[in-house]
Amino acid sequence: MDQTKAPYFQALLDYVDAGVLPFHTPGHIQGVGMDPAFREFVGDNICAIDLTPMPGIDDLLQPTAAIKEAQELAAEAYGADHTFFLINGSTSGNQCMMMTALNPGDKIAVPRNAHKSMLGGLVMSGAHPIYMEPAVDNELHMDHCVTPETVERTIAEHPDVKAIYVVSPTYYGVAADLRSIVAIAHAADKLVLVDEAWGPHFNFHQALPVSATEAGADMCINSTHKMLSAFSQCAMLHQIGDRVRLDRLKAVLKMFLSTSPNLPMVASLDVARRQMAVEGGALLSRTIALAEEARRRINEIEGLYCFGEEIQGRNGVFDLDPTKIAVTVKGLGYTGYEASELLRKRYNIQVELADLFNVVALFTIGTTRDAMEKFIFALEEMARDDRKFDQFAPSGILEHRLKTSYQMPAIPPMRMLPRDAFLADTEFVPFGESEGRICAETLSPYPPGIPVISPGEELTLEIIDYLKLEIKAGVRIQGPYDDELKFVRVVK
Repeated sequence: MDQTKAPYFQALLDYVDAGVLPFHTPGHIQGVGMDPAFREFVGDNICAIDLTPMPGIDDLLQPTAAIKEAQELAAEAYGADHTFFLINGSTSGNQCMMMTALNPGDKIAVPRNAHKSMLGGLVMSGAHPIYMEPAVDNELHMDHCVTPETVERTIAEHPDVKAIYVVSPTYYGVAADLRSIVAIAHAADKLVLVDEAWGPHFNFHQALPVSATEAGADMCINSTHKMLSAFSQCAMLHQIGDRVRLDRLKAVLKMFLSTSPNLPMVASLDVARRQMAVEGGALLSRTIALAEEARRRINEIEGLYCFGEEIQGRNGVFDLDPTKIAVTVKGLGYTGYEASELLRKRYNIQVELADLFNVVALFTIGTTRDAMEKFIFALEEMARDDRKFDQFAPSGILEHRLKTSYQMPAIPPMRMLPRDAFLADTEFVPFGESEGRICAETLSPYPPGIPVISPGEELTLEIIDYLKLEIKAGVRIQGPYDDELKFVRVVK
């Protein structure tokens, strides 16, 4: 196919050029009725293509023309049999994969460090999770990927699992041995679903890890907005092979996708694919070179560490995405949350992720050398021995935490299926007094959005103490009804 084309973007431009007199949604009518201040800021052109599905523009839920061609171009570019555009992010993609692959009561093997959207898929599908322990790195204080050995053992212990769900790469850029995992799962007649939200660029450069489509996964998702140039909330779902019922997948997508999609977002998916297919190699070569230079220079700063290829081969570390710059700051006495706040308030730099020990900066096709230099300068200044003890000095929380425990708590006992607990009669109890109760909501430190406890699991003292420490360290907990987590929703 001609990858220089962007058929859906062109369809929107053709509609605007035709000068059609609109009597249809959205109500601002191509910007005429838009709030003037907002219109002045965003510009006339974006308002002009904020349209609704109609003849000549095509329908995302049942594409027959420009969107159909755009999705076929994306499938070819990504090495998939079918590709579907998503405008609710990889969150909807995770849920669509599970709803397609599973019926209520079906078992699915999932890594414990999966994104919380996976739990939404479990609740909606009624599936039974079999949790797989990801590889734990005690030196870096983070979870990596599940290994082929873990997958093989899980299938042996639970031969009735219907699908294997894998997260690769992780938020920190660590990739799994997908080829081996797919081979093991398919040999046992299991589906493989991959959350590849953080790897939409893998297909377009040989220095990057093997993509899920290349590895032969049955379905995978890419957050096209995370590392590429599509608008926020844009993603793609790819399907490969004949193990997935295409009619079921299309029916699920129609149930999950909006009937009034934001068309500039859909167009941004079309042009992001074109950009990668035509220029991806060159753009990513520049990005990778900048990231590797930053990694080398950060590792020359005393007290900081940015892992790279030297950890490849560790348990759960099959490959690495060099564009993720994970800076371990504990050597300076900072928590990652404190370092993130310092970078923002003193140097006007916002990183993607902070956890107790690290900050993560993304180097994408939009990262410039000037931005990299400012980031390195800020880290150098943060590490200076003669820095003043001011409002940004380490609080001492990290030192206290290291004296107690920094390990993630053990997976709690599952007393009910996630769907059953989520839909059960519930009540609120003080979080500090909730030991032994069955949790009815998800508690996820965010970012990275990995649940510490899920609906249907028993609240343990270890989990209560861990989350109290996380909150004290400044982490934001997503999922609970009570934002401050003074109370927790439990099964009545």
